Amino acid sequence: MLGIEKGSIPGSIVVAPQIPAVEEGAKVLQNGGNAIDAAVTAAFVQTVVDRTNCGVAGFGTMNIYSASKKEETIIDFHGKAGSKAKPDMWENIIIQENPGGFGYTLKDQVNERGHSAVSTPGTLAGLYEVLSRYGTISWKAALQPAIEFAHKGIEVIKAKGESWISSPENSPWYKIKDVPENVGMIIANKDMAEVLQKIGENGPDIFYKGEIGQKIAQDMEKNGGFITFEDLNTYKANVTKPIYGDYRGYNIVTNPAPGGGITVIEMLNILEEYNLAKMGHNTSDYIYTVSMAMKAAFTDRANFVGDPAFVDVPVEWLTSKERAMEWKKKIDNREPIKIPRWQPKEPSTTTHISTMDSQGNAVALTHTLGSCSWAMTPGLGFFYNNCMICFNPVPGMVNSIQPGKARVTGMCPTMVKKDGEIVFVVGAPGGTRIMTGVLQTILNVIDNKMSAMEAISAARFDCQGDVINTQARIPLNVCQQVEKMGHKITRGFSSYGGFSSVHGILIDRNNQTIQGGADPGDGGMAIYVPANRK
Repeated sequence: MLGIEKGSIPGSIVVAPQIPAVEEGAKVLQNGGNAIDAAVTAAFVQTVVDRTNCGVAGFGTMNIYSASKKEETIIDFHGKAGSKAKPDMWENIIIQENPGGFGYTLKDQVNERGHSAVSTPGTLAGLYEVLSRYGTISWKAALQPAIEFAHKGIEVIKAKGESWISSPENSPWYKIKDVPENVGMIIANKDMAEVLQKIGENGPDIFYKGEIGQKIAQDMEKNGGFITFEDLNTYKANVTKPIYGDYRGYNIVTNPAPGGGITVIEMLNILEEYNLAKMGHNTSDYIYTVSMAMKAAFTDRANFVGDPAFVDVPVEWLTSKERAMEWKKKIDNREPIKIPRWQPKEPSTTTHISTMDSQGNAVALTHTLGSCSWAMTPGLGFFYNNCMICFNPVPGMVNSIQPGKARVTGMCPTMVKKDGEIVFVVGAPGGTRIMTGVLQTILNVIDNKMSAMEAISAARFDCQGDVINTQARIPLNVCQQVEKMGHKITRGFSSYGGFSSVHGILIDRNNQTIQGGADPGDGGMAIYVPANRK
């Protein structure tokens, strides 16, 4: 927590789950780079040090605030189904709905593992778009730390290192040495270093239109993937406006469909009708009420939210106070809320970065490989996403498969403003629990008056079906009281983790403080860089 003058920001902050990424982002800020430069640099480092959660063949979305223009922009780089994909291609190989009704298990895991699980990657296009528009450093400079990590190696615990070098077959990762003896391991990836070097020197066109893209397309053709060279050639990040909401006098700025921002705003609209502060944080009344708002918004998400390029998403209605009041009446009357069984569940292997600089620029960036396809083109050194796992294999639904279509995700990088100034930048990895994690952190800041770390580390819960799930820190007697209110509740075994990994930056201009918060369940950190430090 650091002192600031009202209306000013004396320094910069970067927050993320991976310590090397945070440190490299902080170096960029120390050397005079802005929040966008730091976010892109950190994101590339994440692709090396967290190889199964994110990568250059992944997808994501980001929320950017430009202080000079005083405006927010969303750069959406979701993965898109390849042109060879067909709406009904998996309809007859559904084995079962997954536990809880979220998603499907298909024969031979074709939507989860291997080349058939891969969508057209968007990460490189998205990062290039934001750096070109708002950055101050070169593309090559942004990639350099990641290149060095891939070439010189990164330190990991021994168990993880051995899993990296042994899987998959012919893994490009190789051990340099144990550090310290029998505890750690430094491993490197020459193939990835060479690919990143080429991307740094030639820009993303070498990936989408050049020799790397040709290798990708040839490998997809050989192994039954749906992506063609033309799909890569024509991929573009979508630059669009955010969607906006209001909550207790604060402005909520978040991403449109196919991301999760609509659901966050809808939950907040419903909860604005309740005095959560009077209920008390994480009391039985609080947990029940917030959970019912979650169920309501997730019901609408399942029925109405899809890729707006293919589906007419009723955004104004879903994010309206009128729709919230309709749900409040049902909640108050204890009417059962049943989320449709075709809703997909997004895998929880994703990552996030929040940055803010002394000029007031801010970035909330979430990117992912899904849960990783484990498919890799020989010689390239990186894994592909498995974005196809979260398409509905049943045709005719809002999130069904169509060539060129993006599937819905829970990613919702969000900014909260008061009187025109940013007070909170927040986002998370964690699948569909991203939305409920971001929701609860916003409630903790606004309703419960918590600091950044208090808001992010407070015990969380989630409800997207017939059961409310909680972390172990929710007391047993509270859970029993919730069950008496008529809803099943299950307390997990872990005190932290499992309910998204929230990372955020809080500016309290009244008390003249700036805070960074990293989820204690995920091993990350926040670094503050004082202004004018070189």
